[in-house]
Parts: sequence; C-alpha cells; structure tokens
Amino acid sequence: MRERWWTPEGPLDVGLALAPHKRGGGDPAWRQTADGAVWRTTRTPDGPCTLRVGVRSGAVHAQAWGPGAEWILESLPALLGAYDDVSGFAAAHPVLAEAARRHAGLRIGRTGRVMEALVPAVLEQKVVGQEAWRAWRWLLRRYGEPAPGPAPDGMLVAPEPSVWREIPSWHWHRSGAEAVRARTIATAAWHAAKLEAAATSQELDRLLRALPGIGVWTSAEVRQRVFGDPDAVSVGDYHLPSIVGYALTGEKTDDRGMLRLLEPYQGHRHRATVLIGLTGLRPPARGPRMPARDYRAF
Repeated sequence: MRERWWTPEGPLDVGLALAPHKRGGGDPAWRQTADGAVWRTTRTPDGPCTLRVGVRSGAVHAQAWGPGAEWILESLPALLGAYDDVSGFAAAHPVLAEAARRHAGLRIGRTGRVMEALVPAVLEQKVVGQEAWRAWRWLLRRYGEPAPGPAPDGMLVAPEPSVWREIPSWHWHRSGAEAVRARTIATAAWHAAKLEAAATSQELDRLLRALPGIGVWTSAEVRQRVFGDPDAVSVGDYHLPSIVGYALTGEKTDDRGMLRLLEPYQGHRHRATVLIGLTGLRPPARGPRMPARDYRAF
C-alpha cells in the first residue's frame, strides 16, 4: 500500500471531482463507502490499481494498491482538478452565478486514461443510462480483474485493450450492447496505444472522430474526463439542450440554441453545463420516461 497527503489550493469538493467517473449505481469500478471515502479502480501505464480518496481536516488523504499505485498517487492532484484554471470563467447569468457560489469547490479533473472513459461513453451512445450501465456492469464482471488491495467487495478493474478486442459477439449480446457499439469499442481498442498517447484534447478529438462510430458527443464525454477539458460540450446529448435552455431562459432548446446560450462562456462551456446540472433545474416532464431496452431479448 502507498499513500499520499495533499492539500489543495482553495476550495475543493472531492466528491464532485470524482463523480464523472461513476457509471451508474453498482459500478464495479467506483464506490463510495459510509465514511465518505471514494474508491475507484483504474488501469495505469504501470498496471491496475485501486485508489481510496478521503478528506481529513481540509487535506486529501489518498491510499493506493497494486502495480499502478505510484502512478495514480503522482497523478492525484490532476485527477482532483489541481490544474483546472477557472480564472477565465465569469458566471454572468444569475442561475450560473448562484451555482458557482454554492459549488465553489467544483474542479474538473483529468485522468489521462482514454479507454476507461471511452468504453462506457460508447455504451451510453443513444440509449438511456440504465441500459448502458447494465452493459458496463456485465462486461466488467465477465472480463474485469479483481481490484488490488482491500477494496470493497465486488470492485473490479476494467480489462486491457487486448481483451476488449477479443470479446465474442455473443457476450456483447448478453451484456445488452448491440453490434454497432461492440464494433466501435473493438475498433477503438485496436488503436488504444495511439489514443492514449494523445498530448492534447484537440489531438484526441481528431483521433477519436477519425474512428467509425465516434462523433462529437462521444469525443466530448471522453475529453471531459481524460483532459479535464472545460470547454468540451456534449453536443448531441438527449437531455442537455433542454436542461440548459430551461435553466437559462425558462424554455427548452436544441443543440444550436444551447450553443448560442453558452457562447458567453466560450472556453468554459462544459463547466457551465456542469454547474447548470448541479442546480437541479429541469423542464417539466411531458410524458413517460424512455424505458431501458433489453437488447438481449431481441
């Protein structure tokens, strides 16, 4: 076991910094325990590891187990948003100003790990969250590795790219992911080394969108996590434009309208959408929620 103490400069909400890496309830790679600590697993360049992050007297206390323990502890400040520059963000709209005040500890962190963000993002393409998260759980339980160290029961590390490439079609089917998403993940896994080596968010965007099955939305979702890109807007999201439009104008809008509303926050448009999401403001429901399909029954 390795450990590290780190005192952030300024306010930091550890839970908000790590929340984007949680993929629904029961995510085998993410857990929050009764003591408030967040546990997550990751596959570093040095191998798999388990990370536990807690806060004591304003300082972050991190513990790590496994071959990747040193790497993850060295990367801890970046993961928790130490390099997230908020200086250019001016929350002019009253809704955003209030959200920024209430969540002054919001920081957008970066993992530096592409595949762990890409696979669940592809699984979430054009489906409801419950359907995607069910597939993620099934695949990790079938192909993941046990989490190193004294991790909570059931925690797993996502498999290596070589494993994602070789998953048979019938197991994709059993997970609930249809052939299109399965092919997209397998293709990306063949290019994993090049993707992981991307030096900037812009370079990763170019590499990702050159692959079949990956568009603007998926690229943004990945770059938000890998590089902590504060401007990577999830254009094409089913709910986001309506939420942004309703919060800022009282009316729903589409992608084009959302981008117009976010124009004053250029450079921090993703940050603005995160703050809007934290307000809890949502347009009134007009009908039943879209159900989760069970592709396994098709």
